[in-house]
Amino acid sequence: MDYLWQGLIQALKLLSSGDAQTLSAIWVTVRVSTISIAGSLILGIPCGFLLGYTSFPGKKAIRLIVDTLLSFPTVVIGLLVYAAISRQGPLGEFGLLFTLPGIAIGQIILGLPIIIALTASAVEHMDERLRPTLLTLGANARQVMISTVWEARYAILAAAVTAYGRIVSEVGISMMVGGNIKWHTRTITTAIALETNKGQFGMGIALGLVLLAIAFGVNLVLHILGRKTG
Repeated sequence: MDYLWQGLIQALKLLSSGDAQTLSAIWVTVRVSTISIAGSLILGIPCGFLLGYTSFPGKKAIRLIVDTLLSFPTVVIGLLVYAAISRQGPLGEFGLLFTLPGIAIGQIILGLPIIIALTASAVEHMDERLRPTLLTLGANARQVMISTVWEARYAILAAAVTAYGRIVSEVGISMMVGGNIKWHTRTITTAIALETNKGQFGMGIALGLVLLAIAFGVNLVLHILGRKTG
């Protein structure tokens, strides 16, 4: 157990001294995960609303696919995105491989099923009297959607927290699409994997502590927002 304590002490020294490599991995993680969760929410909330609110042929099949994608392995997403944005892929001309936007594409795909599935479930379980009441009051389709999403805001916040937790802690996509390039695409999780393989437990523990702190901070902010809007 001594090496764990030594690693923890080294981690505290790295964090207190502002180690450049540690701060770089933290900054990269914050940037790419923020872009990814924003993209997942922008695309996922309207899709989840339509899936939960409307009826159409094939809805059950689509719902089954979305639920299945909740357990989409990150390495498989990384493989598919890599194939799409590599030089031979259909998006190869944009030069996204080994860049933060490339990682963000994969992480948006990772978070999207979570946002869609949980938003759809929230909308499906809302009070059936909400829609006729809004229509009686003269609301149009856009106002009905906004009001329904607002009523489901707690469930959507929970979906955002769940999706962010999976995005910020994934390693497969970042490793395969980002390439773990120092100072550029090295995230906290890929740095932990690299430093652990090198026997540098101190930096690994330091980055792990920061990862937990980021997750706690996001949960705290969303919890406060949920209380203020309640």
